[in-house]
Amino acid sequence: MFAKAGNFLREVSVELKKVAWPTKDELFGSTVVVVISVAIIATYIGICDFIFSKAIHLIIK
Repeated sequence: MFAKAGNFLREVSVELKKVAWPTKDELFGSTVVVVISVAIIATYIGICDFIFSKAIHLIIK
């Protein structure tokens, strides 16, 4: 069992050396895109939620 675990960790190490890691600028750019996208989607969902809750409140009341 320990031999299999050791073999697995060696294979993981070999595969991680093959990974093309992003540069600092690429990582920063991707992070900015994700944060802006999340903010836009959250705002849209918040506005829709507000409108629907007001409409339902008017219907029920």
